[in-house]
Order: sequence, then C-alpha cells, then structure tokens
Amino acid sequence: MFVPAPYRQPASSWMVDLLRGNPLALMVSNGPEAAGPYATHLPVIQDPTMTEEWSKDLAGAKLLGHMNRANPHWKALKDGTQVLLTFTGPHGYVSPTVYQVTPAAPTWDFTSVHVHGVLRKIEPDEAEEETLELVRSTVRAFEGDFGAGWDMSESIDYFRKILPAVGAFRVDVTGAEGMFKLSQEQDPHVRERVRESFAGRDSSRHREAAGLMSRLPPPGCPHAA
Repeated sequence: MFVPAPYRQPASSWMVDLLRGNPLALMVSNGPEAAGPYATHLPVIQDPTMTEEWSKDLAGAKLLGHMNRANPHWKALKDGTQVLLTFTGPHGYVSPTVYQVTPAAPTWDFTSVHVHGVLRKIEPDEAEEETLELVRSTVRAFEGDFGAGWDMSESIDYFRKILPAVGAFRVDVTGAEGMFKLSQEQDPHVRERVRESFAGRDSSRHREAAGLMSRLPPPGCPHAA
C-alpha cells in the first residue's frame, strides 16, 4: 500500500487498535491464472497464545481466522501461501464547504491497515481440538469487545458438529503498513473544521474518525496520544 509520509501511523499502537476495533478483514491471495486473485471477508483475531509485544510493523505477530471450507478460496490456499489482510477503519467524505476556502477539492479521509503474512491451515481431521479452540477464542474475543457476555458453554457440542465446515488458519505476520489519512496536509485550523464536521455527524464512523483526528500529534511532533 502506498502511504504518503503525512499519513503514516503516528505509532504502531494505531494499527493494533484498528485491527482490534475492525476485525472483519478482507483476505486476498493469488489464485490460478485463469481465476485471478481470490478475496474473502472474514473475522480475524490475535492469537491468544501470542506473548510477544507488537513490533513497529507488526512483524512476528500471530493472527487466527476461519472461512467456509466450501469456499473455492479455501481450496486454493496451501500451507505457506502469502496472503494480504486488509482492515478498514473510520472514514468519511470531506466536502470543500468545510474548508471555507476557494479554490478547493473534495477528498475522502480514511484509515486502513494492510497486513502481510504466511498462512498455515489447521485441518479439523488432524487437529480437531485446535480448530475448536480457535472457534472458542474467536467467540471470547468478540463477545468481550462487541457482544453481551454470551455464555458458549452449552453450545460446544454444536460447535463440534460444524467443525468439518470450518476452514481454520493462522497467519504469521511478516509486516504491515498503516494509512491514516485524516487531513494532515491541511492547515491546522482547516483540519480542525474537518474534525468538528465529523464529530457533529450521526454516523459513528465519522465520530470515530474525529476522535482519531483529536489524537494526531501537532505538526513537527512524531508521537501521538
């Protein structure tokens, strides 16, 4: 991903926060020449056994995910396949009316993280308990962050019944790039008007973008809150 210097993440924690807050990734990998690339939207979590600190470019991190085994994408994946996981965060259209200057041009502020890695399949017929634990870990992560504390204990037998359809995998991360395009190229007073415009919208993604803008470091300062 091409990331102009003004839009690079102020700290690696920005990428980690975006992954955790927006875990529905688009996984892309090369397919046969006749088919072209494959792309699948799927939930991704940090491997709960990961004890290492997140590195600056996320290299060394371990992620877990799953897809439907009937998906042709799954059948095309092999151990060692290079994959790209794209995560999209808050974004919004910026109208030139907000700038209050002429001439001007509209733009779209957005946030995204591209994670590169090597995929390893977890086959349920060889590692049923590992696949089951991946499903349970996914439930725990998402119920903790987005759910209402659902107790899965009475559904474990049901999980076991659907395991043959679950294409579970891990991704060993080799690197990542973060794009946080939040009007940094604008003068501070113009950027503040964009932030106020986003903060006043009903859309949660606009308000989340405004929150990120409020955390941006002042010009010349390399670190953010």
